[in-house]
Amino acid sequence: MSIFTPTNQIRLTNVAVVRMKRGGKRFEIACYKNKVMGWRSGADKDLDEVLQTNTVFVNVSKGQVAKKDDLSKAFGTDDLTEICKQILAKGELQVSDKERHSQLEQMFRDIASIVAEKCVNPETKRPYTVSLIERAMKDVHYSVKANKSTKQQALEVIRLLKESIQIQRAHMRLRFVLPAKDGKRLKEKLKPLIKVVESEDFDDELEMVCLIDPGCFREIDEFIRCETKGKGTLEVLSLKDVEEGDERLE
Repeated sequence: MSIFTPTNQIRLTNVAVVRMKRGGKRFEIACYKNKVMGWRSGADKDLDEVLQTNTVFVNVSKGQVAKKDDLSKAFGTDDLTEICKQILAKGELQVSDKERHSQLEQMFRDIASIVAEKCVNPETKRPYTVSLIERAMKDVHYSVKANKSTKQQALEVIRLLKESIQIQRAHMRLRFVLPAKDGKRLKEKLKPLIKVVESEDFDDELEMVCLIDPGCFREIDEFIRCETKGKGTLEVLSLKDVEEGDERLE
């Protein structure tokens, strides 16, 4: 006995559905479970590892495939890979309440871990524990956003926590060497971007070791390369300026 399966139907199992409404119609893609959030956070970069198929559906559970004309009208293209990327980035992940709660809890922990890894108490220069950051996030009633990456949200959390606890991004330690003829002029221009000058040696050239906010690194790097026409050098000595020792703030 054979069962007729319509050609526009595809059956999939163990699937996570991402849904988007566009132009008055519903479109869905079928993804592997636990891969959607990885793609959105940047952890998973291979689309084939995320999508079960690059087919776009009207209804994944019924296996109903979207019509090509409807896709072109709604997305302005019939490139299925590009359409899948749009739905994956902006669509709504369809999960059970239990799954959603579990995912949000994991994201909450991941955000707290990133904050603890990147920040210190500015007075003691010592890092905070993840559990303390989690408590502080709960105190400010931080609500995790399922469609934003954990890195983006960690930056939001750092800004929020500054209102309730002593916290700042750990400084980067840099060494840069500038040609003698440009040394004083460039040093004055770099001053607003430098937090602390740890050492300075002006002989044949200007050599400085300093601490900066990590957010200023790209600007300093581009400035030195452009202003010295490649003759200056910049070296990262440490990504985090943290006091040595096992003690951690609780």
